[in-house]
Amino acid sequence: MNRNPTIVFALGAAGTLWLAVLASRPTLPAPAVQTVTVAPAATTFAPSLQGTRPDGAVHVAQDDSVVADARLIELFDYYLSTVGEKSPAAVQAEVERELDRTLRPAAAAAAKRVLARYIAYRQALAGLQTDRRLSGQDAAALKRRLNALRGLRAQYFSPREIAAIFGREDAANADALARMEIRDDLTLSTQQKQARLAALDAGLPADVRAARAAPLKIVRVQEEAERLRAGGAGEEDVFRLRAEAFGADAAQRLADVDREEAAWKLRIDAYLAERRGLHDEAALAALRNRMFSVDEQRRLPAYETP
Repeated sequence: MNRNPTIVFALGAAGTLWLAVLASRPTLPAPAVQTVTVAPAATTFAPSLQGTRPDGAVHVAQDDSVVADARLIELFDYYLSTVGEKSPAAVQAEVERELDRTLRPAAAAAAKRVLARYIAYRQALAGLQTDRRLSGQDAAALKRRLNALRGLRAQYFSPREIAAIFGREDAANADALARMEIRDDLTLSTQQKQARLAALDAGLPADVRAARAAPLKIVRVQEEAERLRAGGAGEEDVFRLRAEAFGADAAQRLADVDREEAAWKLRIDAYLAERRGLHDEAALAALRNRMFSVDEQRRLPAYETP
């Protein structure tokens, strides 16, 4: 559930890229640490976390210091993703309660200090995102944003922490910038651009190349599934297609999603049919309350708009 705002800001028009671990990424010596995960609390903190488990983990050193790394930030982001449902102060208090519940006092205090710095960083990042001097859709604009981002991080984290927390993200940003510079280079022919982009692809680790190809594979399989259905094939045929591509477990999950979407569409159709004869707002509200939960009602405007 990690919703990290930094990479979205940094990439801008480059689009959503799969995080790339480039060969030049520094390798940090790993201290002797204990990995501590946070178990789900007895009560769900926010509706969006219902049925989920906390992301990330805390790496605690022998002296009860904590390692400020990507796994710790994933844990923080798991809870910070609920800002909006809950106030920022309530979310911070919840994270601190979970740290106290999970860690020894000294380690919990150390993790809280990292949390405070990370929250301050996110707040400063929000201000950076509104800076018009950093706007633009070309490689030069992206380079300005990345330089501003590096300067901002240095105010809150040490070089070692920056590498541990943002190393994968920085690799993705560097890859995005390199690709944009190639595409924007008017001195290169189409063939030269293709060759240089292919060279960047070849330099990525195999798992990253597979990750980049995964979305295209999903699209292709979904298109084939729709062609099967249009040709009269049944859901068993679609299941076999998906199982061959992704495995039986994933095919089953996709089938479950299909059933949920079909059931939702039937409910929406029934709701729209009933609401056509209603013009009183109180009657409309009663209909919504009867047919949908409070969370589901947030989705209705998209279907009610002509």
